[in-house]
Amino acid sequence: MNPESSNNNSQTNPRKRPLVEEPNNNKQPITLNSMLVAIDHNNLFYTMSKATEKRVIVVIMFDRAARVLFGCSADEFFDFSKTHPFAAASAGNALEGEMLKITLSQPKNGNARHLRVVSVFPMRTGFQPVIQTLRELYRARGGS
Repeated sequence: MNPESSNNNSQTNPRKRPLVEEPNNNKQPITLNSMLVAIDHNNLFYTMSKATEKRVIVVIMFDRAARVLFGCSADEFFDFSKTHPFAAASAGNALEGEMLKITLSQPKNGNARHLRVVSVFPMRTGFQPVIQTLRELYRARGGS
């Protein structure tokens, strides 16, 4: 086997090249457009699945970035969810399919598995935070 041709072949193999949508080795944050596929809030952070044009990636979103989408802190949303049991599932349904511009960075902890969301910007003009949507929904149903 010719070493020059095998080396050249590895550079053109799409699996050998780093993906454009992931942060580079210098740990510089990158910004990309994506669609929110699902959101899970079972821990102290939000696990968000986002879809780019190539694949679906699971990322972690802490309170500072999540405040843009939810319109409140995680504590406030937790208190709201205690009085409205299906609020968390409704929030996931309300955010599903939203087009977002997000900035991702590598985790500072070397053991962490998922990329971190540094900032979020909703791309829809009429976007309103989830807490406002849920309050309107539960008010219309006769809740508090």
